[in-house]
Parts: sequence; C-alpha cells; structure tokens
Amino acid sequence: MNVASLEWSERGEQVHKSIVVGIDEWKGNVIRLPVKHDYWFGRKGQSDGGAAYRAIVDQAITLTANRGAYLVLDLHTYRAPKDEYLEFWTDAATRYKNHPAVIFDLMNEPHGITWEVWRDGGWVGEKTDRDEAAFLTAEEKAKGQGFQSPGMQKMLDTVRATGAKNMVLVGGLDYAYRLDGIVNGFGLKESTGNGIIYACHIYPWKSQWQKMLLDAAAIHPILLGEVGADANKMTFMPASQQEDWETWTPAILGLIQQHKLNYTAWCFHPKASPRMLLDWNYTPTPFWGQQVKDALSGKQFPPPDRLR
Repeated sequence: MNVASLEWSERGEQVHKSIVVGIDEWKGNVIRLPVKHDYWFGRKGQSDGGAAYRAIVDQAITLTANRGAYLVLDLHTYRAPKDEYLEFWTDAATRYKNHPAVIFDLMNEPHGITWEVWRDGGWVGEKTDRDEAAFLTAEEKAKGQGFQSPGMQKMLDTVRATGAKNMVLVGGLDYAYRLDGIVNGFGLKESTGNGIIYACHIYPWKSQWQKMLLDAAAIHPILLGEVGADANKMTFMPASQQEDWETWTPAILGLIQQHKLNYTAWCFHPKASPRMLLDWNYTPTPFWGQQVKDALSGKQFPPPDRLR
C-alpha cells in the first residue's frame, strides 16, 4: 500500500504506525512511500536542512525491512524529469545504496511529453493540463516558461553512477499509466544494476488495459504503483468517464490476481483519495480498503468480465 503524507508534510502523518499496521495487520509486503525533494534537502523552511525528514524516511525503511517487506521510495513529482531530481537521486541512492529492501521510484507520474523526451530528454514547455493543475501549488503554477529535461535514462544512469544496484521503478506516460512505448522500443537501457520494474498507475477512468498495461506485463516486471477506486468520483473529469467502484474494484483485483501483477494500493490514509481507510483506527473503506484487505488475506477474485 501507499503510505502517503511525506509529500505534503515535513513530519508526515502516522507514517511509521501505518507501515507497521499495513504489514503486520493487513499483511502487505510492499510499502510505497511518496517523498518530496524540497523537504529532503530542507528547502521548505526547515531549520535542520532536512535532517529530521530524512530520519523519518530512514526509520520507515528500517520498520519495513525488519518485517521482511520492500519499501518503494517514490519521488512524488509530475510531468518530466528535471535536473533537481538528479540531485535528489544522487543523494538518496548514495544513502540507500544496495539496501536489499529499497526500490527507487524515479518519479511519480510523467505526462504531457513525447516518448522521446521521456527517455532521452528535451525541452518541456510550460503548458499544463487540467489533470495536473489539480495537484500543483500556486508556486509551481507560477514557475517559468519551461525547462530542459534530462530524461528518464539520465535519471537511471544517475542512480547507477552512485554504485547503487537497487531495483529501479520507472513510470510510463499518461500519469504513469501508458506502457505501450516500452513495448515499442522506448524501454531504458540497464547494464550495471539489479533491473528495472515498469510502473503503471491505474484508476477507474483508464481504458485500453491490454495495450497500455498487459502487453508490457507479458514481457517486463510491472508494479501497479497506484491503484484504487472511491465511492465519490473525481471532480477533475466528467463522472461519465469514471466507472462505478462496485464493478471496477472486483474487476481490477481479479485482473491483478489473474496476471499475478504486483501492486501498491492508493492510499493507506483516511483523506488521500481513493482512500483505503475511514479513520486513523485503520477501519477499511467499504469501497476499496476492505477488498484490498481481503485480497491480501488470500481472498480470490474472479477474472474481470471484460477488459476495459
């Protein structure tokens, strides 16, 4: 499951307790931990240069690893790689170099660029679309005319330059949903590490499962880094484009089990939608959390009646 809050809070919200509950009580074995590079380096007004923030992440990794589970360190950013993300991965990869429990998620959700720019870098204009705007701060919206992206291959190479062989997670386009480009020649080159997992984020408004996900899953390791449904449909797109949770939730869990896909459900937090929790007593939501908890406990869901 995703244990959110360090992407919006320098102290986090019940991060360590959620990891313990998620693994010990819900039987999860992978924790995805979103973080922000500005907090990591103490650039959000922290007086300690980010030391306390990094210590929270250190402890999260220890709690996870001591329980025999993996932690996915997610640089929770959008659009395209930036030079400042290379700075983060130089530091974080050095810190957690070759830790057997730590997987590096290079960036959260790329989108709005070509596959060429995604892989090799290039100019990224300032244009943002309505989906991204829902997640940007006023400060982020006000920034410049664009930037030169180093590309995802450079992000991977930066990790490997530290000597870190950790498995690396790489999301595709369309907010890390599309993996068709990976199938069609835009996969990254890996030579010195323990391998690449490709990330797919899938929600009730995503279609073409076969083309965007399953074709890649047939030939590459895949993690559904974000997956979930809420009783309340998202407001940044028409409700008619979003399937009801009653049919989508069992269908996606059935797909995961049928194809033996790895996943980290979004989100093990009572406020980050699609939420798995009703409250900080870790009461599962009836529309998503309960079904995930059941699946983690061994309940089998039938294959989906159709591919979306």
